[in-house]
This record gives sequence, C-alpha cells and structure tokens, in this order.
Amino acid sequence: MSAQLGTEIAIAYALVILMTLIHAFGIVLLTKLLKLEDGTLRAHRLDFGAFALLISMALSLFAIHTAEIGLFALFYLAVGAIGDLEQALYFSTSAYATLGHPDMAFPAEWRLVGAVEGLAGFLLIGWSTAVFVTDMNKLLRK
Repeated sequence: MSAQLGTEIAIAYALVILMTLIHAFGIVLLTKLLKLEDGTLRAHRLDFGAFALLISMALSLFAIHTAEIGLFALFYLAVGAIGDLEQALYFSTSAYATLGHPDMAFPAEWRLVGAVEGLAGFLLIGWSTAVFVTDMNKLLRK
C-alpha cells in the first residue's frame, strides 16, 4: 500500500468518524428538543401538532445531513480537490446521496474519499430513516 493510499484512507475514516459524531449528536439533540420520547409521542393525537412535529423532525434531519455534506465539501476545498464552494457542495451531495460523481475534474488522489463519503452517506440516511419511521410509527399507533 502506498503512502498516499494510506493517507487517503486515514483521512476518509477520520471524516467518517466526524460525520458519525455529528449525526449522533444531531439525533440526540433532535430527540431532546422535540421531546421525542415514547410517552410524549404516544400522547400526541394525529392532529396539526403531530404533523408539525413530523415536519420539524424531517427538516432537522435534513439539516443534519446538510452539515455532514458541508464537512466533506469543506475538506475538498481545503485540499484543493475542488475550486469553489458550489462545486464542492454539488460533488459532496452527489457522493453522499449515492447519485454518483458528477462530470467534473476531480483529483485521483482524493477520489477514494468521495467513494467512502457515498458509503457513509448511505448508512447515515438509513439511520435517519429508521429514526423517523420509528417515531412516526409511535405517533400513528397509540
């Protein structure tokens, strides 16, 4: 294994660890701020308040994912892999959402980081989906 490959893998995993910490902190904060404990959710009636809660939760999860995408975009900017913020965000969003990498020049020495971002994004989107569906189920099934 070359030194560059080892560095790229180490950096990718460091970013994934940061991304996972952001996600975990965000989910815990979201649970506390929106009072998403079992008893509180089951006490809601299926009314405007419940819909407002679900919308707040969905938007908060979206904000968490946006922060994680931003982490990778800032990395791509910092190492000079991508030249401007809009392109970095576009590339990072495409990788995170597993849409594939857009047609743009991207240095070979950092492409593994983009691939790892895709895997991590896939897992974290699944985590958010599980949290959202579990809480929505508690609201709907008293």
